[in-house]
Amino acid sequence: MTTHWTTTDSPLGTLLLTADGDGRLTAVLAPNTKGQPGEPEADWTETPELFAAAVAQLRAYFAGELKEFDLELAPRGTEFRQRVWQALDDIPYGATVTYGELTAAAGQPPTAVRAVASAIGRNPLLIVRPCHRVLGKNGALTGFAAGLEAKQYLLQLENH
Repeated sequence: MTTHWTTTDSPLGTLLLTADGDGRLTAVLAPNTKGQPGEPEADWTETPELFAAAVAQLRAYFAGELKEFDLELAPRGTEFRQRVWQALDDIPYGATVTYGELTAAAGQPPTAVRAVASAIGRNPLLIVRPCHRVLGKNGALTGFAAGLEAKQYLLQLENH
C-alpha cells in the first residue's frame, strides 16, 4: 500500500498531508497531533502535485474564503470510527455540537458517548473533517488532537 505525502504551511504550523495510492486524502495532521506520525515515514513517497486541490482548499479555508471542503477522502479506521467521522461532515461551518449530540447523530445510544469521543480523537483528517466543532457537555472547549489552542483558533476563524 503506497502512501503519498506533502506538507503545507498554515496558521497552525506545518501540516502533514497523506493520501493513498489512488490519491484520496487519508490524513491532514497538525504539528504534534496526538497518536499520529509527526514526520513522513521512510517508505512514503513525496508527491506534492497530488495534493494541489487539498492545499488550495486549506489555504482558502484559512483565508476565510472556503466553508466546505470538496475532496476525495479515504481515512483508515474501523467501521465504527468511519461512521463517527462521517457524522462530523454534517456539522455546518461556524456551528458547534456537543459530544452527546454527535453521538446521537452517529446513530449511537447515549451510553456510547465515550466511544464516540475516542473515535473523534482518532480523526486523521483534522480541519477537513471538523472535529474541532465538537464541544463538551456545557460548551466547554475539550479534547482536540492538535491541542486546545489550535481548536480555539479554528472556532474563532469560523466565527469571525
